[in-house]
Amino acid sequence: MAIGSGLGAQIGIAAESSYGTFTASSKFIEFTKEGIALKKTTAQSMGIAAGRLLPLSARRVVTRREVQGTLEMEIANKGMGLLLQQLMGTTVTPVQQGATTAYLQTHTLASVAGKSLTIQKGIPLTTGTVTDKTLVGCKITSGEFSCGVGEMLTGSFEIDGKDCDESQTLAVASYSNMSPFHFGQMALKTGTFGAEAALDGIRKVSVKIERPQDTERFYANQAALKKEPIENDQVKITGTLESDYTGTTLDDLHTSDGATSLVWEFIGPTIASTFAETFRITLPAIKLDEGPPVVDGFGVVKPSFNFTGLYDGTNQPKIEYISTDVAL
Repeated sequence: MAIGSGLGAQIGIAAESSYGTFTASSKFIEFTKEGIALKKTTAQSMGIAAGRLLPLSARRVVTRREVQGTLEMEIANKGMGLLLQQLMGTTVTPVQQGATTAYLQTHTLASVAGKSLTIQKGIPLTTGTVTDKTLVGCKITSGEFSCGVGEMLTGSFEIDGKDCDESQTLAVASYSNMSPFHFGQMALKTGTFGAEAALDGIRKVSVKIERPQDTERFYANQAALKKEPIENDQVKITGTLESDYTGTTLDDLHTSDGATSLVWEFIGPTIASTFAETFRITLPAIKLDEGPPVVDGFGVVKPSFNFTGLYDGTNQPKIEYISTDVAL
């Protein structure tokens, strides 16, 4: 019997073999907030009948079902691979580093066609009984990462799904011994791709990766459910660099509209040999859109630069993740 509040909640995830096919949870995510739920569209018959003052209950029908919502969490040193794969698109197999227990995942930007998750939520009643909400055909339509002074690295994932199935058996949750990445491990580098140098004065960074998809593929013969969403626009990468005005590197790039490579990384404890727990986002080309420094008082000038991630013609954006996970 679980605690009859959010303290007893759980979320498990698993990659699906095909869109909307239930797969039992293989990973359990420590999350901070979720809002993934069934959305239904209904239609009510409005036929006129003499003396009838209310629409008939029996004449209301469900015309479509889908799942939408957000999953928020701290980005930890284990268990993030499935979510990163769903966001970035590349099918990843962790690569052992040397003869150690460290494994590198390289999630390079690619198509997300054919990639979906089963997300199983356990939601406690006040009695302690945990109810099952199994969400199938879940695709990540965007992921945003953020970390500032004194904060954990957090992730927020927008989810679009096919349906909610409440007939499955709730999996028994189990968790690895995980710890979150945080500001004390954070570094930001800019410059020529492959030779980026540390940038001083950075107080907070956020990066958002959007995967636009046609999520309105409702057809006849589908029992009010959608077919797998299809990518229908180019990937959108945006972000913000909040800083103290310690130098003109970013200011000059804004003025010239020049491109720079950006590396945002978190280096944790050493796993073995020279290999440390790592979370790293590499954007080979960004351009600054807004944020030239202005003085609004006696304090330190604190420009906030908004940027757009672009293709440099050779190198794709990627997320690298080093952990002890031997599989996603």
